[in-house]
Amino acid sequence: MSSSLNSAPEPEDQAVASTFPKSQAELDALLEQAAERGALRLLVHLGLENGHAARDIRELRDLLDAWRDARKTAWQTTIRVLTTGLLALLIVGAAIKLELMGGSQ
Repeated sequence: MSSSLNSAPEPEDQAVASTFPKSQAELDALLEQAAERGALRLLVHLGLENGHAARDIRELRDLLDAWRDARKTAWQTTIRVLTTGLLALLIVGAAIKLELMGGSQ
């Protein structure tokens, strides 16, 4: 590093200055390249780097949708069974109350 502001830049400083983007287009290209590298590192970290990432994620989404549908159907079935049972109890209770079941006379 340079020891004062008036001295000539050291070779390290010149190397850094030569790699720094000089235009917005260069900066955009550098940022895009860094984003792509970061995305690839993330895919590798997640184990999705083998080129089948899109298919794997689509399958996971389909599996999640199927789970949600199954859960919704289970709740609907539970509510339907409880409602049917309650209505059956009400009908039996009304029949007993009206002595339609042939109970004791």
